[in-house]
Amino acid sequence: MNIAFAEIQETIRMVQMESLDIRTVTMGINLRDCADSDFSKLNKRVYEKITGYASNLKSVAEQVEKEYGIPIINKRISITPIAEILGNATKEEAIELAKTLDRAAKELGVDFIGGYSALVHKGISKGDQVLLDALPEALSVTERVCASISVATTRTGINMDAVRQMGEIIKNAAELTKDQNGIACAKLVVFCNPVEDNPFMAGAFHGAGEGEVVLNVGVSGPGVVLNALKRYPDADLGQVSDVIKKTTFKITRAGELLGRVVAERLGVPFGIMDLSLAPTNAMNDSVAEILEEIGLERVGTHGTIAALALMNDAVKKGGAMASSYVGGLSGAFIPVSEDNGMIRGIEEGALTLSKLEAMTCVCSVGLDMIALTGDVTPATLSAIIADEAAIGMINKKTTAVRVIPVPGKKEGEMVEFGGLLGRAPVMGVNPFSSEKLISRGGRIPAPLQALIN
Repeated sequence: MNIAFAEIQETIRMVQMESLDIRTVTMGINLRDCADSDFSKLNKRVYEKITGYASNLKSVAEQVEKEYGIPIINKRISITPIAEILGNATKEEAIELAKTLDRAAKELGVDFIGGYSALVHKGISKGDQVLLDALPEALSVTERVCASISVATTRTGINMDAVRQMGEIIKNAAELTKDQNGIACAKLVVFCNPVEDNPFMAGAFHGAGEGEVVLNVGVSGPGVVLNALKRYPDADLGQVSDVIKKTTFKITRAGELLGRVVAERLGVPFGIMDLSLAPTNAMNDSVAEILEEIGLERVGTHGTIAALALMNDAVKKGGAMASSYVGGLSGAFIPVSEDNGMIRGIEEGALTLSKLEAMTCVCSVGLDMIALTGDVTPATLSAIIADEAAIGMINKKTTAVRVIPVPGKKEGEMVEFGGLLGRAPVMGVNPFSSEKLISRGGRIPAPLQALIN
């Protein structure tokens, strides 16, 4: 890549003044050849393969970070969905494998390992069911293991039997970690139309279409975009889009440069650039504040979805011009607990659960890092998942649910999760029941959009 000196100077300013960082470098590792009918052999092979490929991931990323002066916040690993290699393993063995993944992540010094996952959007295999049964305990006894479950796609419809189970699993996982505000649920995502090369947690896994090993990069830059927009307070919306596009182009160029250097030094192929704007609790590093700079008095008011659609589209266009290998989710995350502007919008009554759900129609993912009242029922959790899955299925896009029913907490209270996971105001849910809908089970058929051949 040819980087002009002026770009280097601008990148330095972005890092020093505007919170530019590379959110994650994520190494994807294929574990299919680790499968074995003897669990002890499977367990050993998984550990050795992960620690072998990723032995230098942290040290190389840190060296590149120092050389180029751009922070790389997280070093992560994604793996083949574990349900696909469990075979005849028992629930207890699946939990033991989760502990092995956690031990490998700790030894390597990586922040998270994603892929304790199952794809059950059309049916549930024996290995899938074992993993589902193991999920609550597995996530409660590990620190760095992240899980994701695919319950729907546009081509298959929604597996409502899996959706019903996920409501119960989320509730159980929260109860098992009630002394930590239900933190296990922060490591669990329920997907519609998941992608195979997502570098962001908790939903990352190394999909069937991926190679043996690959390095994917997730950039981040809400602070950079926000500061760019502040220089054009009177621009019309077409010009606003142009500013976001040009800024995203620069962010993506910086991210791909570092990602390619890390991949080359590790001796693995470079995979994709995920363009998603991912907020943090740092000052001015907020997607909500970008929307407010575009013209909203407070995120959640009328016009929020239009502003988010404008921003998301501009991010994709700018990033696509900067890289030929755009992938992952690419757009904008709207996690409540990780975005100070989202938190403020809820506290002031501008942003509701219904509005957040509507916003997912035009952003990258879905309901993300939302704290719910501790008395929410499993059926209501399942119904929330079903609604999000329907949005993704009909619109042929990825949607997801990562909600945390916080045991013992009521609407309006604030809970702390710590680190990148931040803090969140507890939100209430609709008091009316969805029990009969969820208890029917079966599959919601694929929509007409599925018939595209």
